[in-house]
Amino acid sequence: MELYFAPMACSIATRIALYEMGKGDDASFHRVTLASKTLEDGSDYYAINPKGQVPALRLDNGEILTENAAVLQYVADLAPEAGLAPAYGTMERYRLQELLNFIGSELHQKVLAQIFNPFAPAEAKAFARDEVAPVKFAVLAEAVKGKAFLIGNRFTVADAYAFFVLSLCPFFGIDLGRWPSLQTYYEGLAARPAVARAAAEEMALMKPN
Repeated sequence: MELYFAPMACSIATRIALYEMGKGDDASFHRVTLASKTLEDGSDYYAINPKGQVPALRLDNGEILTENAAVLQYVADLAPEAGLAPAYGTMERYRLQELLNFIGSELHQKVLAQIFNPFAPAEAKAFARDEVAPVKFAVLAEAVKGKAFLIGNRFTVADAYAFFVLSLCPFFGIDLGRWPSLQTYYEGLAARPAVARAAAEEMALMKPN
């Protein structure tokens, strides 16, 4: 299994999941430079994933799986005993899918991606940060109020994706302290060994040589 990732992009959620289930050392990691769509050897990433985005997961049979929610659920299902995703057919599994879609569309794309977009007008960035973010992050804050995890009492891939989003907030002008439950939730996630390991490794890759 091979994960194509970019440092501190949403692909970190898959790295976290692999570490949480004890399979990180069995996987290969290939760094992608998203600006140029190239791999470390200079080859064209579009040849791997025509969408040009991360994550992309090469399965043991050679197939390529893309899209964060799909990749995360596939990885979780490799080791059901780890509890990273509820069983298919249960209401909890649909709640997981609900959360993955909310985090991906409402927080990642409508807020963070808009603020990060170098081609977005300043007014659009400000609207995403000052008007959209408070509404959307309040929903997540309510979901974790009095809880350590989003679903039940176990860490799931939804928490891994949420960690990615929350870890970027300080760099995007979004103060998590505005939502005490969200701040506490994020700090709890960051303290997990698998999460801390993944974040440390990817942050190190962002430092200049």
